[in-house]
Amino acid sequence: MMNTKSTERLLDVRGLTVEIDGRNGPAVVVDGIDLHVDKGETLGVVGESGCGKSLTMLSLMRLLPNKIKVTKGSATFDGRDLQTMSNGELRKVRGGDIGFVFQDPMTSLNPVMRVGDQICEPLIYHRGMKKAGARARAVELLRLVGIPGPEERLQAFPHELSGGMRQRVMIAIGLACNPKLLIADEPTTALDVTIQAQIVDLVKDLRAKLGMSVVWITHDLALIAGLVDRVAVLYAGTVVEDAPVDELYARPSHPYTRGLLSSIPKLSDPPASRLSSIGGTPPEPGRRPKGCPFAPRCPLVEAVCHEKVPRLEPLSGSSHRAACFVVQRMQEAA
Repeated sequence: MMNTKSTERLLDVRGLTVEIDGRNGPAVVVDGIDLHVDKGETLGVVGESGCGKSLTMLSLMRLLPNKIKVTKGSATFDGRDLQTMSNGELRKVRGGDIGFVFQDPMTSLNPVMRVGDQICEPLIYHRGMKKAGARARAVELLRLVGIPGPEERLQAFPHELSGGMRQRVMIAIGLACNPKLLIADEPTTALDVTIQAQIVDLVKDLRAKLGMSVVWITHDLALIAGLVDRVAVLYAGTVVEDAPVDELYARPSHPYTRGLLSSIPKLSDPPASRLSSIGGTPPEPGRRPKGCPFAPRCPLVEAVCHEKVPRLEPLSGSSHRAACFVVQRMQEAA
């Protein structure tokens, strides 16, 4: 992990709320999210499946499916509000200043287009490059992401590549225009652990070379321990804890974060011991509890948790923040 000393804000999301039009009316799926990314920083966004990680990032780029829309909040990127940009302005940002690596490269890559054409497309559109120059740059990108024989691979179709190579192609497309921010949405899903380690090392090396910021979305807290500078933990469409990575692992505060960390297998665990788990399931959209969304599953729940929604507050005046009445009261009493 490369620690960043930059404090200049690149992405600042405030009060972002996303709703889906369901059969019983609008249902909130992302509820007032606040998060930020500084220049040169890598942010890990973690949480269970369905907690709103991918949807939050897709909403920033206005890539939401039908019947899902942003209803509140702002998302300022490099001094410009993404939510108020025209479609034309936003198209220049997508793939240009912000690169996106989608979850499944097999479904995200066009199956009837050669890999080289897909890498050249953003270069021609965003940078105005001629086809010959774009292809030369595509070769450089494939070499940069560690694909052997890049000249030959330009002619390949996605189905002719392995899962790890397809993921590297997706990263090459995301990096094509030297973005200021790379959003990687579960880029190691369905890959074996060896390829996962290669992809993580690749992103770390590219971040160091290019000086870009990175948002790494994952459900795997163990994977990002040595990759990110800071972690935002999401639950039920809201940030419940935000802390520097070392601080989060050393002193997790929110009961949900503790539950996630305790569920990671450890070498020190006795043989055949049962893994720890968090009982229950996240609330469905439209059926969110009145108070804290984690209250029905929380081992520390109190009466106030069922009545009010806790705010994301600093702990002991530090950059470590948590949204939990019990944790905040214990901090005040300490």
